[in-house]
Amino acid sequence: MRRIYLDHNATTMVHPQVLEAMRPYFSEKYGNASSIHEFGRMARFGLEESREKIAQILKCAVEEIVFTSGGTESDNMAVKGTAWAKMEKGRHIITSAIEHPAILSSCEFLERHGFKVTYLKPDDKGIVAPDDLKRAIRKDTILVTIMHANNEIGTIQDIKALARVAHEFGIPFHTDAVQSTGKTPYTIEQLDIDMLSVSGHKIYGPKGVGLLFVKKRTDIQPLSHGGSHEHKRRAGTENVAGIVGLARAIEIAYGDMTAEIGRLRELTTSFMKQVSNRISDITILGDQQNRVANTVSIAFKAVEGESIVLGLDMKGVAVSSGSACSSGAVEPSHVIMALGVPPDIAQGAIRFSFGRASVPDDIDYVVDVLEHEVARLRSISPLYQAN
Repeated sequence: MRRIYLDHNATTMVHPQVLEAMRPYFSEKYGNASSIHEFGRMARFGLEESREKIAQILKCAVEEIVFTSGGTESDNMAVKGTAWAKMEKGRHIITSAIEHPAILSSCEFLERHGFKVTYLKPDDKGIVAPDDLKRAIRKDTILVTIMHANNEIGTIQDIKALARVAHEFGIPFHTDAVQSTGKTPYTIEQLDIDMLSVSGHKIYGPKGVGLLFVKKRTDIQPLSHGGSHEHKRRAGTENVAGIVGLARAIEIAYGDMTAEIGRLRELTTSFMKQVSNRISDITILGDQQNRVANTVSIAFKAVEGESIVLGLDMKGVAVSSGSACSSGAVEPSHVIMALGVPPDIAQGAIRFSFGRASVPDDIDYVVDVLEHEVARLRSISPLYQAN
């Protein structure tokens, strides 16, 4: 059976060049980077060389790169670390209603410990307005965290404009760039932010590694203790092989980004056009201009997204749904609901995320399978009535 993977926003395969770069650090260069003997020095060299490569690409200082276990830890470190460091100055945090659960759960955790959180609502395309941010700022606001590109709908925020508002009031700004890194060109200098999260496995690097950019003189407390690793920001023996792989993945992503963005935009535009022409009662979600090129989110009226996912999987097509199972019931995605989409439509949201292995020939097959599956599900749905 033919297999097509359209879930690259969930994870990606490790690029062959990334795997090759990592290989020596599983064998002859396996030392602890904190050891002073030759084995340790070899590991330390790979670690610091990777930090320098990433800093050069992202345009920041090497000491501003903190390696982590991935995007979730980076987000937790940014939100909780800032909260603990600044709690005497204030206990108010601003974020958006469409953030990744790593941010939302961190904020909910802090709310249970006496902090207040404002959740900004985006417009119907998923854009957070700088004016809304400005109105939400209070005297006790200590952090603004708004993601760069949304993981479900692909909408890209104007992070520079949002950060400018926060900085007008002397408030640090963090952005989750897990879904934008490698998919839209940016540098730390251009965004002018204080903290930024990146994850390796979203950009053809290994799982279990990421980074948090922390601007010099940014006040943040570490979440883990036990050693002076990572400039005393994060205790624990570094995942050197993973870090080397992360650096190589970022190099590759930035090396051919322009060409890859153009190729993916052609694929997704063609895909949306075919789906729109062949399947009725659909809603294309997010901002179709300000979006990462690989992501398409479509809601199919009166059909549960999970059912579509399972049906496509039976035909070899891997996609993801915006809904989640909670207490035995399928609940619409918090992201889609925040756009003001009615629940009966939001429940049928599907994310198609293309990648390096995606080719034009995939589109015809996927649309054929999708058209058949949606028609089948609607034929047995008591909620659907064709126009």
